[in-house]
Amino acid sequence: MELPALATVDQLAAWTQREPDELPEGAALVLDVASAVVRREARQNFTRGTSSATLYPDAGWVALSQRPVISVQSVHQGGQLVPPERWQLVRDRLAVVDDQAVTVTYTHGYATVPGDVLAVVLTLAGRVLTNPSDLRQESVGSVSVTYSAETIGASLAPADRDLLARYRRRVAVVRLR
Repeated sequence: MELPALATVDQLAAWTQREPDELPEGAALVLDVASAVVRREARQNFTRGTSSATLYPDAGWVALSQRPVISVQSVHQGGQLVPPERWQLVRDRLAVVDDQAVTVTYTHGYATVPGDVLAVVLTLAGRVLTNPSDLRQESVGSVSVTYSAETIGASLAPADRDLLARYRRRVAVVRLR
């Protein structure tokens, strides 16, 4: 499933203080790539959607990876539908009765992209558009411009990673059987 960009061309134009028709033709592609980079770093889709995941309970709990969790449509265990009275949703975790694998179908994501995520996408896209040739330095006559390392390539700066860190699940517990 292809996910939409986390920002629009109009938002990018406003962010870079340009008119939308002043942006290069590839602006939409840059936003798609910047959105993919941000999603990979945060390990979140951010946009509203429905997913199914097969998870293995630990002490009767499974953690749903995409957040925020809006609702759970179904829980299956051993190929059988588990009635709602046999599971409980608590924030982004599901309490189940048995410790065997469960397949959960749930709705998750934000109605609108969070502001800090939007800022990272727009900043990354702006950097790519400002320095599309990935130059470290350029000079014309007596004028010399040096770009910081963060402006080279479609990569996140440490400050961007810090902003996205709160969306990543911090701990994962794996029990070996």
